[in-house]
Amino acid sequence: MMPSDPLFSNVRITRETPMRICFVCLGNICRSPTAEGIFQHMVYERGLQDRFFIDSAGTSAWHVGEPANSKSQQIANKHGVKLLSRARAFDARDLEEFDLILAMDKQNHEDILSLDPRGTYQHKVRMMRDFDPQPDDPSVPDPYFGGMDGFQNVFDVLQRSSARLLDLLEQNVE
Repeated sequence: MMPSDPLFSNVRITRETPMRICFVCLGNICRSPTAEGIFQHMVYERGLQDRFFIDSAGTSAWHVGEPANSKSQQIANKHGVKLLSRARAFDARDLEEFDLILAMDKQNHEDILSLDPRGTYQHKVRMMRDFDPQPDDPSVPDPYFGGMDGFQNVFDVLQRSSARLLDLLEQNVE
């Protein structure tokens, strides 16, 4: 996605109008809380914490209230990133609430869009890897059965994607 994208063209990110971002995967215990934690960490490193509201959710309600997966936490901690969120389910109200909704894979993208039958908010829903400078697949892989290497790979993908996303959004920070 480029700055000329409609999502970026008229966006002003200020203290009064912070950008609201939600990262979404299936259960909200691996990929999306990792993306949330990484992005939040980068926002704090750049001193932009008052310009963004960052959250994550899952398209299923299987893990509501649970912390991030222990392997996700272990990898994140190794990189100095804290995963503090608790799993919650994404619902139709989130489409209106958030300015940018980032799906981790095609199925989550479709599930999110199915909550918007009129297409009112589809411009807000993007794939996380749209921002990956090294995309080898449009989806962030599910690390759940991939061992620690799978969780490290997901962290790397999300770190690259988050850095590029924040670089693009930072151009609209006032």
